[in-house]
Amino acid sequence: MKHSTVVHLAGMVACSFCLSAQPVWHEQSPPTNLWTLRVSDYYADSSPAIAPDGTIYQANFAGKLLAVTPRGKVKWTFQINSEIKSSPAIADDGTVYFGAHDRKFYAVTPHGKLKWTFPTGAWVDSSPAIGTDGSIYFGSWDTSFYALNPDGSKKWVFATGNIIVSSPAIGKDGTIYFGSHDKKFYALKPDGKLSWSFTTGGQILSSPAIGSDGTVFFTSLDGNLYALKPDGTECWRLHTGGVTESSPVLDESENLYLTVGACILTVDRNGKKRWDWCSPVTINAAPAVAASGAVYFPAPWRSLFAFQNDRTHLWHFSTDGNLTASPMIGNDGTIYVCDGMFLHAINSTSGLAPPAKSSWPMFRANARHTGRVQSVN
Repeated sequence: MKHSTVVHLAGMVACSFCLSAQPVWHEQSPPTNLWTLRVSDYYADSSPAIAPDGTIYQANFAGKLLAVTPRGKVKWTFQINSEIKSSPAIADDGTVYFGAHDRKFYAVTPHGKLKWTFPTGAWVDSSPAIGTDGSIYFGSWDTSFYALNPDGSKKWVFATGNIIVSSPAIGKDGTIYFGSHDKKFYALKPDGKLSWSFTTGGQILSSPAIGSDGTVFFTSLDGNLYALKPDGTECWRLHTGGVTESSPVLDESENLYLTVGACILTVDRNGKKRWDWCSPVTINAAPAVAASGAVYFPAPWRSLFAFQNDRTHLWHFSTDGNLTASPMIGNDGTIYVCDGMFLHAINSTSGLAPPAKSSWPMFRANARHTGRVQSVN
């Protein structure tokens, strides 16, 4: 039986491995593990997606896509003969999209039946984005960026200079943003024409985040966090002191949170560092931000950490597996996170907060993983 532990950090002494000053410990009731479900006998670092009816979709390296009820029971399993690293995305009609290492892109119905496949020339690790018109966007290791219609037919293809693992983001005007291993960040019009590109000093693995005013934030392996205006003009860059694959997320004040090397980093929207907190090993997964101001960071050493946005350390939730996938927050505040073999649902008796009302509070912008910037009321 899988065992999980919630550790309440109030009053805890300073940890010896933190490279920056110790955060303030704050008294807060820790959450509980609502349920744990084994989702892989091999490995999974795909992030879960949550449908409007509460169904959770989790993919794994064993080639399985699982549909899980809000109570932690498997509804169905869809099996392919290849690894899945791409995180699933859910369309308005419930269709689930993902890519795989068999060089195909998949569409699966909400009932677990194959709808269609689309062939590419190489692995598809990029998680798809879904436009308001139902168009699906993703990149491939074959160096091409694809746009498909909801029926699986090709809409257009855009060629870059190297492989693409960065997952795309869609702005309010339909512009599609993504990075490539060719060290360039691209902005494409909905018809597939290049709007502009921006050259960095390193490969771009992370997925961009978009602010409420259209500012685009992304990282590069050159060690910089970039902020660009919607027209491609650079607002600022911050040298973070390390390389990162982490995608940024934003809170309700549009502060950014990401991981850099072994550190958690937060930056204000003007590019000024607010605070950091460092760990023993590299953290690659993107965090998630709740409406309460809590920020959830997954750590490879088997812990999900919760910080308040002022750097107060709230609690951590421990598992037996390494957390390399980004957590998702449901509308009821339940946190879903995969530790490589088990999917966990976490909440508290008093109830955790729902996602922050920001333009990009978590990986892929929302629980459905549409990759579209969120409207902020």
